[in-house]
Amino acid sequence: MALVEELRLMAKTARLYYERGMSQAEIATQLDLSQATVSRLLKKALDQKIVQISVTLPSGFHADLEEELQKKYNLKEAIVVDASSDDDDDQIQRALGIAGAFYLQSTLKQREIIGLSSWSASLLATVNAMRPLQHPIDAQVLQILGGIGNPGTGFHANQLTERFARLVHGHAIFLPAPGVVGSEETLQVMLQDQFVSEVLAMFDQVTLALVGIGDVEPSKLLSSSGNRFSSEELGMLRAKGAVGDICLRFFDKDGVPVESFLNNRVIGMSLAQLRKVKRTIGIAGGKRKLTAIRGALVGGWVNVLITDRIVAEALVK
Repeated sequence: MALVEELRLMAKTARLYYERGMSQAEIATQLDLSQATVSRLLKKALDQKIVQISVTLPSGFHADLEEELQKKYNLKEAIVVDASSDDDDDQIQRALGIAGAFYLQSTLKQREIIGLSSWSASLLATVNAMRPLQHPIDAQVLQILGGIGNPGTGFHANQLTERFARLVHGHAIFLPAPGVVGSEETLQVMLQDQFVSEVLAMFDQVTLALVGIGDVEPSKLLSSSGNRFSSEELGMLRAKGAVGDICLRFFDKDGVPVESFLNNRVIGMSLAQLRKVKRTIGIAGGKRKLTAIRGALVGGWVNVLITDRIVAEALVK
């Protein structure tokens, strides 16, 4: 009899909570129970299958796939988007940009030091989709790859950095150097510049890095900026096993950095520095980048991934 009465009370409590939307405090008052007892009854109602909760996801959402990605690659967060075409880079970039913008607007914290990679179409799409934050977060936004490129190109990394800083009501800090220089000697000269060295010294303070993931062949945006290696140099990187890069730092299919003299011509954050960042968000998609994205995940170079469904399904197989 006692068990029957307890089941009755569980069912009544569950109906008030789940069907009528009453708070636990309101239920406690109405039934002359303590709030702790109400909480215990609700938990037991779940255990006894009196209450069974199911979540129906809207079309286009892939929570199970996101959870698989997080578990397999030890990610803080994975976001999977649908694109209307799995081979249209522009459509994929727009979908990734919208998801990236919402994620950033929802998770940016006070006094973040945000590292922004330059010359990435995914990041450009993200910034284009963002809206100004309602409340200032006192952020600093700095370039973690040289932002100077071909002055004739229609896109300038400085514009991306400045616009992102305005959207978050933050302060833009520019890296006044190319991403790739012509020789190791030129790099050494650039490193002696006061303004370049001051920005490089801030890399270890970055709390959030926002990066694209490239394959070995540079994107149209990167190529037009002039911050690229020659075909012969890219061939040498492929011969060494390179499959992708972040901030022009290349890695193989297992995420292992590919060491070469070309590293001594890049002005930007190193992979070792990137690994120390608390939250590194990689925004990339499209089938041609699958191997590069997988390498970045296996290497642990990003811990938040925003990608498309086709790539995500391939990554969990």
